[in-house]
Amino acid sequence: MPKKKVIIIGAGPAGLTAAYKLLKEEPKNYDVVILEASKEIGGISRTVRYKKNRMDIGGHRFFSKDQEVVKLWNEIMPMQGKDAFDDKKLGRVKPLAKGGPDPEKEDRVMLVRDRVSRIYFLNKFFDYPISMKMQTFKNMGLVRTVQSGCSYMKSAIFKKKDDSLENFYINRFGRKLYSMFFEGYTEKLWGRHPRNISADWGSQRVKGLSIRAVLKDMFMKAFHIKSKKVETSLIEQFSYPKFGPGQLYETMAEEVKKMGGRIYMEREVVKITKEDGKIVSVSCKKGDGGLVKYSGDIFISSMPLRDLVASIKGDVPKDIRRIADGLPYRDFVTVGLLVNKLKLKNETKLKTLNNIIPDCWVYVQDSNVKLGRIQVFNNWSPYLVEDPENTVWLGLEYFCNEGDDFWNLDEKTRVKRAIEELVSMNVIDETEVLDSHVEKVKKAYPAYFDTYSEIDKLIDYLNGFENLYCVGRNGQHRYNNMDHSMACSFEAVKNIRSGAKDKTNIWSVNTEKEYHEAKQSN
Repeated sequence: MPKKKVIIIGAGPAGLTAAYKLLKEEPKNYDVVILEASKEIGGISRTVRYKKNRMDIGGHRFFSKDQEVVKLWNEIMPMQGKDAFDDKKLGRVKPLAKGGPDPEKEDRVMLVRDRVSRIYFLNKFFDYPISMKMQTFKNMGLVRTVQSGCSYMKSAIFKKKDDSLENFYINRFGRKLYSMFFEGYTEKLWGRHPRNISADWGSQRVKGLSIRAVLKDMFMKAFHIKSKKVETSLIEQFSYPKFGPGQLYETMAEEVKKMGGRIYMEREVVKITKEDGKIVSVSCKKGDGGLVKYSGDIFISSMPLRDLVASIKGDVPKDIRRIADGLPYRDFVTVGLLVNKLKLKNETKLKTLNNIIPDCWVYVQDSNVKLGRIQVFNNWSPYLVEDPENTVWLGLEYFCNEGDDFWNLDEKTRVKRAIEELVSMNVIDETEVLDSHVEKVKKAYPAYFDTYSEIDKLIDYLNGFENLYCVGRNGQHRYNNMDHSMACSFEAVKNIRSGAKDKTNIWSVNTEKEYHEAKQSN
C-alpha cells in the first residue's frame, strides 16, 4: 500500500510537531514534506544569532500542563544533570536530572530557569503578576492601595458582563488595578483600547488568574500546602533550551529529516487548489522567484488564516473571503542592545552574574514610551550571551503594525529611539551601549477584534475540506503558547491516524478552562 503524502505548511512548533509525530508513530504509512516560507526553522519561536550572541524572539518559557508536550520536549532535549554556568558560579541550587547532560560540556540540554518577571511602573518594580506583598503596597503608596482595595471589593460584588477585555480585567482585579497595570500596556500591545477587544484573549492568556488566585497562592505557600493545580502565570521555574527555543525546533527538524521527512525552505504558499471538497495541491514561490507545485493526500496548515483563504483558488464564498481578509494581526520589532551595565539595581535576594536585575522580562507600563517589554537574555540562559559576566544583552520589544511609522523607521533611527527611551526611564546610560541589532516579525500576534467575532463561520468553512487540518497560533488565529500549538498538532495527528472526520478536538485546544488548569501534581 503506497504511503499517504502529507504536506505541512510551516516549520514552526505546530508544523514540526505534526511531522515528528506522524513519522515517529507510523513511518511506513506517511511521506511527509514541510514547506517553510522563510529561511529559518522555528517560526516566531526561532532563535536569532547575531555575532556571538543569541536573541529569543518574544521570549518562550517551556512550561506546560500537558504532559504529552513536556514528554516530547524532553525527548528532543533532555533536562540538565549538572549545573549551568551561572548557577555553578553563584552557588544557586536547581533540580537536576539523574544522568542528565552537563550544559558546560554538551549543547543538547534543557536548563531549569527561575521565572522572574516584573512590572516597571512609577520607576519602581512590581511583581508580575501583581502580588499582595508589603513591597507592593509601599510602591503604590497608601492612597493607591486603599483605592485598589475598595475598587476590587466593588468589582467582586458588582460583576460586569465579560463582553470585552476591559470588563474581563476589571472583574478579576478591580478598576483601579486594571487602570494601573493592564489598560495602558494592553493598548500598547494591540493598538486598541481593551474595551474594543474580545474577552477571549484574556480567557486564553490570563486564564484563572485573579486577585483571588494570587491570595490563594500566597496562603498555600505560607502554610506549605501543595496545590494540585498550578496557574501558568504563577509558576516559579521553567525549562529552557541552552541556546534558546530555536535550538529545540532546529533539533526537532533534524530528527524529522533522519526519519525520512523533507523540509524545503523559502517555499511561500501562494496558491491552493481544491477539488470535490478536498485540497489537492499547493503552489509555492521559491526564494529565486520560481514556482513549484506539491500535490498531496493530507494537508496540515500553520500559515495565517488570512493568507490561507487568500491562496485558495476557485469558488470561495464572498463572506468567507471578507471574514478572512478582515482578521487583524499585530506585528513586532525587537531591538537587541548590548550594554556594559544597567543603571537598574538588583535589590532582590536573588543572586545574578554581575548582580544585574534577575528578570527575564520587564513589562513597561510607562505610557510616555512606546517600548512594551524588556528581555534580559542573560537571565534566560547565560549561553545566549558571549560574555555574560561583563555585558548585558537586552531585547527591547515594540508592538506595531506592518507599514506604520515605527515599522518603517531605518535601523539607525529605530535604535537611537530605543536608547533614548531606556535613558529616559533611567535603565541605562547612553555611553554604556556597545552594539545593536534589529529583528522584525510579521503577524506575531493574531488579534481579537474586527472580523474575529465571525471566525466560527470561517472555521466551519475550512473544516469542510476533509483533508485540511489547521494548527498553531496563526493557523487557528488564536494567541496560543508553544505547548498549545503543539497540542493542536497532537490532536490533528490522532484524527489523521484514526480517520476521524470531526475536527472539534483540534480547535478546542486552549479554549476549555479545565484544559489549562487541571495539571495534577505528582
